[in-house]
Amino acid sequence: MRSWQLRSVALVACALPATLAAQSTPPCAQHSRSCPAPTVITGVAVPDGSRPPSDAVVLFDRTSELAAWRGADDAPARWTVHDGYFEVAPGAGAIHTLQAFGDVQVHVEWASPSPAEGTDQDRGNSGVFLMGRYEVQVLDSYGNVTYPDGQAGAVYGQYPPLVNASFPPGAWQSFDVIFHRPRFDAAGTLVRAATMTVLHNGVLIQDGVALTGVTANGSRPPFEAHPDRLPLSLQDHGHRVRFRNIWLRELEAR
Repeated sequence: MRSWQLRSVALVACALPATLAAQSTPPCAQHSRSCPAPTVITGVAVPDGSRPPSDAVVLFDRTSELAAWRGADDAPARWTVHDGYFEVAPGAGAIHTLQAFGDVQVHVEWASPSPAEGTDQDRGNSGVFLMGRYEVQVLDSYGNVTYPDGQAGAVYGQYPPLVNASFPPGAWQSFDVIFHRPRFDAAGTLVRAATMTVLHNGVLIQDGVALTGVTANGSRPPFEAHPDRLPLSLQDHGHRVRFRNIWLRELEAR
């Protein structure tokens, strides 16, 4: 077993300093390359999500097709299914779930292409979009320098991850996300911002951060009122990123 796969997840997560407190505002100007880069850590292991909880909604396991997913205009998803995983088909567009969700716990496993190609944001780029609007960035951030709020595990364009827990290209990695949707009143006014907690390969990297609005490139748009439930989506950014073992647990009653 390689050193970066040692099973010390709990120790690493518990050892994070107390100064890494929950954040309510992004720490830097968007995409600032002078923003301090998250510290690279090692000695972590990808959690195995192949046995989801009994109350989970399974969106893809190692034996299924893309029946739970759709592409543009709700046409069948055109990404490529292989033995135990599926892969972005560059140019086919994003895919989204048939079902819609609000507050959720989400488990996603992914792997960036190997050998690695490109640099910066043009390297193993994809994204997990809660409600199709709020992105946790997928990127090959192993030895790849980019702006901190765009690296793997960032709440894109808002919050860099607390640490860089990335594995090498081709290795399976995991995101575990606790997401609470924004709340709006009857007039569409924001009552409470969306929040995210994210673990990357079992390590806490986002600690209940309060989103500023929709995640976007080059701007930080405010929240706009939307339905309480919307599909989860995965991004086609032109890179053959792989996914497997995707499931979620709904955290609010219908």
